[in-house]
Amino acid sequence: MDTRANIQWFPGHMNKARNEVKEIMPQMDVIIEVLDARIPYSSENPMVATLRGDKPVIKILNKADLADPDMTQAWMDYFEQEDGVKALAFDDNKTADVHRIVELCKKLMPNKAESGRQIKAMILGIPNVGKSTLINTLAGRTVAKTGNEPAVTKSQQLIKLEGGIMLYDTPGMLWPKVENANSGYRLAATGGIRDTAFDFADVASYTAEFLIHAYPELLKTRYKIENLPETDWEFFEVAGRNRGCVRAGNKIDTYRMSEILINELRSGTLGRISMETPEMREVEEGVVAEQRLALEAKKIAKEEEKRQRRLRTRKNRK
Repeated sequence: MDTRANIQWFPGHMNKARNEVKEIMPQMDVIIEVLDARIPYSSENPMVATLRGDKPVIKILNKADLADPDMTQAWMDYFEQEDGVKALAFDDNKTADVHRIVELCKKLMPNKAESGRQIKAMILGIPNVGKSTLINTLAGRTVAKTGNEPAVTKSQQLIKLEGGIMLYDTPGMLWPKVENANSGYRLAATGGIRDTAFDFADVASYTAEFLIHAYPELLKTRYKIENLPETDWEFFEVAGRNRGCVRAGNKIDTYRMSEILINELRSGTLGRISMETPEMREVEEGVVAEQRLALEAKKIAKEEEKRQRRLRTRKNRK
């Protein structure tokens, strides 16, 4: 795992959007953050926590029909332990439940709701998380462009909703550097990053390794494997043969099998899968914090080495 490269993808329009969000967030009453229910931690934008202050946040765990339902509930309970945070889960059939977002916005801003004043809500989400589809359902009409490719929305727009709520839509945004390598792979596996921005086989390898341990029965059922291998490369060999991914010379086309695995994960054909747990978040955030400290210590040591070198140079000149 440690040989795999970090995944980074931060198009220019995202930097522009990030600066715009920073500028208008102080004017907002409520923040609505749309997350991928399969990866609630990895699809959280760190900028939201940094900039929101004490503003209430509604976390929408979208695509819940693709996620493990027990894990989705665990994530909702986890998020709501934080002050000012409410969590809702949505699947493809949003129409019947979408009014809950409007009602929750009003509940979080009772003074404005009771006096009839406008409530300003900003909606944010990573690319391809289903934010635009959710907005169209909220508005009851097509106001946001949708698509299967990440980063379809490129600019902000204002949308007037029922109940006196003004919704500020923003482009799908990642952040300049995904510090947690695990999050990078999960974002890639679920479609939050364009397929051209990473090595497909690497991501499939990471995904297979996770699924072998977390959802072995789903793999066995889907790919007709009686005795599931313990390693990702063995899995691709066995599953690839069962799925007819065989090249000349009776060799298994593991790349083709990689594509099948990722596509079936994304579509839900493989089953309802969550790729991270609240416990994984706690552990991985600790690792990232340690890495930051190590980098900072290395930077300080390097600066001190430069300073000592300058002092020695001055002494030699005297």
